[in-house]
This record gives sequence, structure tokens and C-alpha cells, in this order.
Amino acid sequence: MDFFPPYNMLMAMLLPFLCCLSTAAAGKLLVVPMDGSHWLSMKEVLTVLSRKGHEIVVVAPDSSILIDSSGTFTTKTYPVPYKQEELEELLHTFGMNSFSERPFLTRFLDTWEHFRKSSATFQAACSSLLYEKELMKFLEESKFDAVFTDPLTPCGQIVALHLSIPSVFFLRGVPCSIDTYAAQSPSPLSYVPRWFSFSTDHMTFPQRVKNVLIGISEYFTCSIIFSQFERLASDFLQKPMTLTQLLSHGSIWLKRTDFAFDYPTPVMPSMVFIGGINCGRKKLLRQVSE
Repeated sequence: MDFFPPYNMLMAMLLPFLCCLSTAAAGKLLVVPMDGSHWLSMKEVLTVLSRKGHEIVVVAPDSSILIDSSGTFTTKTYPVPYKQEELEELLHTFGMNSFSERPFLTRFLDTWEHFRKSSATFQAACSSLLYEKELMKFLEESKFDAVFTDPLTPCGQIVALHLSIPSVFFLRGVPCSIDTYAAQSPSPLSYVPRWFSFSTDHMTFPQRVKNVLIGISEYFTCSIIFSQFERLASDFLQKPMTLTQLLSHGSIWLKRTDFAFDYPTPVMPSMVFIGGINCGRKKLLRQVSE
């Protein structure tokens, strides 16, 4: 007795299911990048995505340091109220402060002042983008599938909410552990060391107290630093919005780090660790024969 249906009958049974399947299609990606070394990392990813057939549009200020055009993606620029030289000076000062060996309080205050100035600069650039009517009309009509952005400046997330599309974050971290809170990851001050504490995940009682004080100070300092972005987001989206609430809408967090570089901490499933791709790959030094 034949227990298997004839070939024609089998195909007739499978045909309705095959009709429901669709071939994989490339996506349309809007990119709102961060300048500097952040862009070098992101550009490598965009190059690979372009090779896979994805259509990519990058929107960037007309005054930038490293963001450039490429044959692998389309670049749309918009005018900003600052010059390239001002941005270069800002980043140079931050680099000098980062490697300084001055006392903790001095470095903390200098870093806070840098973040305040940087936030004002990037907020001005974001405002220029959001209120550039022709460019925003183009973005609205382009029907993108997602926004790929660095949340260190949350402008990309504001655009994503405005366009009602998902956002993918590509980051090393956000000051004051805002990325941790936005993703709703546990971050106990008794276990997770804060920036500038120079503590490990095994802290003595005095170190834990110091870590708590740093955590409290972060709440006030970052509230001031990012307040301009919060006002901009609230005005543009027409509803009250804190930075944490804004970033909480991110779909995927691609973190350019690994627990080989940082101490293990609790994370949510939406956070994916992709390793330390923090710079563009440089050419090898020329070998000098003796």
C-alpha cells in the first residue's frame, strides 16, 4: 500500500504555503551619524551594508571633520551655525582633558564643561536638521525602514520618532549611564563602577560610597548638559520628553565594546556587544630596513 501521496498532490498541498513566502529584500536605511572617530567606525559598517544591497542615505552637517561622501551611500548635508574650525578645537580640547593627569575634581569639572559646550554645538546642528523643511520633507517621502544613529547625540532618535520608524543605536556609551537606564538595564551603584571612579567591580566600602556620590552628581550634571536636547525634542515632537525617555524607544543597541574591556554588568536582550571597532582600520607602518 502506498502511504505517500503522488507528486502532483504533494505540490498542490505545498503551493499555498509557497505563495505566502517572499524573497529577502534589501532595506532602506537613514543614517544620522556622530562626527569624529565615531564616524570612522560607522562608515565601515555602512560599507558592508551597502555591499549587501541596502540603500543608505546619510544626513550630516555641512561643517564636519571626518564625515565625507562615498560611492557606497548617498549624502545629504544641511547648513549649521558653526564652522569646522570650532568643532575641531572642541574635539582637540576634549582629547587633551581625557589624557590629563590632573586631580579628579579638576578633570571632572573640565569634562563637564566640555560636555556642556559639545551639547550646545550638537543641539544647534540638530535643530538645523529638524527645521530644514526641504530636507525633512525628503526624509518623510523616502519611506525609510529604520534609522541607524549614534545616541551620544539623540538627534537621530528624534528623527526616528518623527518618522515613526525603528531605530538602531551604534555606540560606545552615553555619559551618566543614560544608555543603561534607557534600556532598563539594572545598574546598582554598589556593583557597577561609574566613569572617573577608577574602581573595579570589587569595591571597598569607601569606594562604594564614592561611587554613589558620583552617581548622584551624574543625575544633576547630565540634566544640565542635555537639557537643551530635551527642550528641542519636546518642542519638535510636541510632547514632554526627557533624554532617557527619548532613547528608551531604541529598538537595538549595538555596543562597540566587550566585557574584555569593561567589567561585566547586567544588560537587556536588546543590547548586543559587537566588540571594540572604535576606529577605522589604519595602514601599517612602512618597514625600515637597517
